[in-house]
Amino acid sequence: MDITDVKTIAIIGAGNMGHQLAVHCALCGFETTCTDVNTETLKKAESFAGSYLKGRVDKGKLSPEEAEKTRGRLLFTSSLKAAVENADYIIEAAVENLATKRKLFSELDMLAPSRAILATNSSRIVSSRIADATKRPEKVCNLHFFNPALVMKLVEVVKGPHCADDTVKVSYQLCEKLGKIPVMLNKEIDGFLLNRMLGALAKEALWLQEMGIASYEDLDKAAVYGAGHPMGPFRLMDLTGIDLEYMMRMEAFRNTGDRNDLPAPSVVERYMKGEYGEKSGRGWYEYGKN
Repeated sequence: MDITDVKTIAIIGAGNMGHQLAVHCALCGFETTCTDVNTETLKKAESFAGSYLKGRVDKGKLSPEEAEKTRGRLLFTSSLKAAVENADYIIEAAVENLATKRKLFSELDMLAPSRAILATNSSRIVSSRIADATKRPEKVCNLHFFNPALVMKLVEVVKGPHCADDTVKVSYQLCEKLGKIPVMLNKEIDGFLLNRMLGALAKEALWLQEMGIASYEDLDKAAVYGAGHPMGPFRLMDLTGIDLEYMMRMEAFRNTGDRNDLPAPSVVERYMKGEYGEKSGRGWYEYGKN
């Protein structure tokens, strides 16, 4: 497959990452389908698309005609078959759970055209742990976008030992066509690049907070006003989702058996309360309706 062959993209999962990816792909000229097993999530995603495009028009960033064409390229459906049966490139953005992803990729393998590349947006699970659930392991890779996907430029393209050169080449070029800045990982590694660096910072910040050495507010201030970060590790955790932090740490623990990989007690506490950050209105910080 060549990048010129990629005309239709399917996004699997309409959550916080998936629905933004779908809108972005449509904005960049691709016929895009977005699907989710949760009909309420799908409705919210479709509503977001309409309000986002209207907002761009109101701000003069997009003409009414461009917004109409973009919306025409975007389809939301609860049918996985309908979403992928004509797709050239598929990006999975479902829950961060290995068993779920393996089951899903097995289904995608049966439903999608043989030409289609199957990419996972997982922030931690390497594609070699998923690829053998399909009959096209050479067409399976990691394509890790960052939240919010409509804004963040970086995408990590990860070449697993099973990946064909064409698969990663097309994936890299697709990122460029989407206006992103791709970085290539020539080998798989847990957490990839940026999350490994940010994870080390977050782990230390959580320890300092748990030990009562400093509050999370002051630790965030230190990162912003001392290191020049756009936001501190706790504010970033609220943005990406405390539930995601919890699930990633639990997945790491299941993989290694090392108790040091378990989520911090304060993260577990918020996860159990459903305090996931911005998406729930409360995490480390409180968020109003707007």
